[in-house]
Amino acid sequence: MLKNKLTTILIAGIFLLSACAGSAADLTPTLDANLIQTQAVQTFSAVLTQTAFAQPTIQFFPTDTALPTLAAPATSAVTLPTIAQSTIAPTTSCYSMSFVSDVTIPDNASIAPGQAFTKTWKVTNNGSCPWTAGFKFALTGGDAMGGVTYTLPATVAVNAIVDLSVAMTAPTTKTGKVQGNWRMSTAGGQFFGNEVYVIITVGGATLTPTQSITSTPTATITNTPKPAYP
Repeated sequence: MLKNKLTTILIAGIFLLSACAGSAADLTPTLDANLIQTQAVQTFSAVLTQTAFAQPTIQFFPTDTALPTLAAPATSAVTLPTIAQSTIAPTTSCYSMSFVSDVTIPDNASIAPGQAFTKTWKVTNNGSCPWTAGFKFALTGGDAMGGVTYTLPATVAVNAIVDLSVAMTAPTTKTGKVQGNWRMSTAGGQFFGNEVYVIITVGGATLTPTQSITSTPTATITNTPKPAYP
C-alpha cells in the first residue's frame, strides 16, 4: 500500500514538473524525458530505502514445540527361580564311645613312685557303626605314665561292652596327683566319644593292684550287647 502511494506522488510530481516546464518554456531549457525518468526512479528507490529503514525490525523467534512424551518401556516382572533350601543334614560321625565304669585303679588311688599298675576302663560302643580292627585307644592329654597307644585287634559291634586296659607306671620325678586322658579314634586318627582318664596320687600309702601287671595294653572284648532300657 505504501508503494502505491509513493508511485502516485511521483507521477503527480512528474505532471507538475511538466506543466511548469510548459509555462516556462521560454525561461528554462526543455528537460530530456529519459533523464526525468531516471531521476524519478532514483528518487523512488531512495524513498523506498528510507521507508525500509524507518520500519521496525521484526525478529522471528522459534516457537517452543512441546516434545512428545516418551512412554517408559513396559517392564515385565522377572521371576527368579526359587532355590530350595537343602534338606540334607551335614554328615556326622556314626562312631561313639560311652564310659561305663572304672574296673581298676579308682580315682585318686595312692601309688608309690615307680610302681607298675594296669588301668582298666569299661566302655560301650554306643554309636551306630561298629569299631573295626585298627581303631586306636590313645592318650589325648596329661601324663601317659608309660602307657602306649592300643590298637583294636578285632571288630567291636554296636552296643557291645568292652574293657580297655593300659599298663602304666607311677612317675618317680613328681608327687601328688597325676592324670592322663585317653580316647578312642578311627584308624585315621579321628577321635570320637567320651574321653576317659586315670588319676592317681603318687606317694603315701601303697595301693595293691587288683589285676596282674601286663607289659602291653590290652582290651577284653566281650561284644555283650548292652541291655535296652525303656
